[in-house]
Amino acid sequence: MKPILECVPNFSEGRDMEVIRRITDEIESVEGVKLLDVDPGTATHRTVVTFAGAPEAVIEAAVRAGRRAAELIDMRRHSGEHPRFGAMDVCPLVPIAGISMEQTVTYAHQLGRRLGEEAGLTVYCYEHAATRAERRNLAAVRAGEYEALAERLQDPQWAPDFGPAEFQPGSGATAVSARDFLIAYNVNLNTTSSRRANAIAFDVREKGRILRQGDPLNGPVVRDENGAPVWQPGSLKSVKGIGWYIEEYGICQVSMNLTDLEQTPLHVAFDEVCAKAQARGVRVTGSEMVGLVPLQALLDAGRFFLRKQQRSTGVGDAELIKIAVKSMGLDELGPFDPQQKVIEYVVAGGSGSGRLAGLSLAHLVDETASESPAPGGGSVAAAVGALGAALGTMVANLSAHKRGWDERWEEFSVWAERGKTCHAELLRLVDEDTAAFAAITACWRMPSTSVAEQAAKDSATQAATLRAIEVPFRVMQVALASMEVAAAMAAEGLSASASDAGVGALCARLAVRGAFLNVQINGSDLDDRARLQRFLQEGAALEAQAEELEGQVLAQVAGRMAAS
Repeated sequence: MKPILECVPNFSEGRDMEVIRRITDEIESVEGVKLLDVDPGTATHRTVVTFAGAPEAVIEAAVRAGRRAAELIDMRRHSGEHPRFGAMDVCPLVPIAGISMEQTVTYAHQLGRRLGEEAGLTVYCYEHAATRAERRNLAAVRAGEYEALAERLQDPQWAPDFGPAEFQPGSGATAVSARDFLIAYNVNLNTTSSRRANAIAFDVREKGRILRQGDPLNGPVVRDENGAPVWQPGSLKSVKGIGWYIEEYGICQVSMNLTDLEQTPLHVAFDEVCAKAQARGVRVTGSEMVGLVPLQALLDAGRFFLRKQQRSTGVGDAELIKIAVKSMGLDELGPFDPQQKVIEYVVAGGSGSGRLAGLSLAHLVDETASESPAPGGGSVAAAVGALGAALGTMVANLSAHKRGWDERWEEFSVWAERGKTCHAELLRLVDEDTAAFAAITACWRMPSTSVAEQAAKDSATQAATLRAIEVPFRVMQVALASMEVAAAMAAEGLSASASDAGVGALCARLAVRGAFLNVQINGSDLDDRARLQRFLQEGAALEAQAEELEGQVLAQVAGRMAAS
């Protein structure tokens, strides 16, 4: 999956929409960035902006927005209800897909450096990006707010991480961070009692409730040796929560912020609220997603609920999302459209499939038959391989649900997951192969009128050529891996579907051989002959393995068909 980074800068302007528009225009001017939300607040005099895209593009957009904010916002005239100390007050980066927190921290430091050097902002880093332990908490970094900033900057202990160490009266300071994705998630209850909803929220939220002697509601507060109240933690880590009544819907909700999905995934929070509600005689009727949700959170939820049913989890993403939505009642209060709610789909402008992989079969055939040299044999090899892997996955899923094989559902589910991983990557490689070819043709158009230009062109051409070899080579590897699924299903899966496993193996063998042809023809332009020789030797070995495995699968298929 291509890396996606989210940025959620907060600007100290919530009343002048022209200023806000000029800032967001800077964000939208960067190719590869999608503006997701603009939320101005009059009372707070603050606007929260959300955008996402490729990491490098997100950093560029944040720098442009920070520079524009420093030009348009004067902190000397700012007041509002929300704590603040700068024009671009905070600028957190959030890993969404294909990127680790460690990498996000690196990008946060890169952003902080550029904001300091290019926008002239005084920058502190906090949360995961903090350079010192005492700066991890935003409240500590922003203590005293704008009014205390000038004096604070005179303290060497509070010298900024990046940018000018002198007080900037117009722009103030900016706090940059790397943090986990925060999901705002409400669980619906069949009660109008906010007191009961609050009790359930206190049961689950990490902070819990103040401990009391005897009566948990009205008993005397338990205190420690210093006289401070003792808190009884709730059952869910990294969860904040409260109960409230929603007049619009006529029901109460447990409203939660899930601040670390690794600690408490979405489905775990839902199930725990269900359990605590039931213990208090209350029933959960559904739930509501506020804002966007990462794809992985819904896929994990879909798999969780399928496992509870002892059903195979190796199904398509659309099916996993459907199971998640229905299991948690995400559509109870209104339609849940994944294209509008899943952040990866919103950024990609669709289901996340590439241009070719997102076409209908008929359109893909027509596109291949056109006068354009791409998509060509490499993309077609990947597409055929994807179909072969999907067939192996299908047999595994059917076998998992066979009457009388209930105890084997997990065995086949594991195979289905492996098959799905293969066909998902092969689908991605359909577009990746065409993109690799496009990169080569782009090199052909580079200028070469000087020695320096020719050197740059040659270097770019060799890099693009190497990529045009690596992509079909990866097709070979993944297609061969998918043959293991076909082989297992030919031997152990449903007898009635043995022929499907055989066709899957044939498709995979074709993908391996077809992709190897691309490795060979693209390799003719690679100057690094030693590296090319390694590709050719390893490719020949993969092709031989595919041929041998194909024979084994077809023999298994023939034997099972004869036996039936």
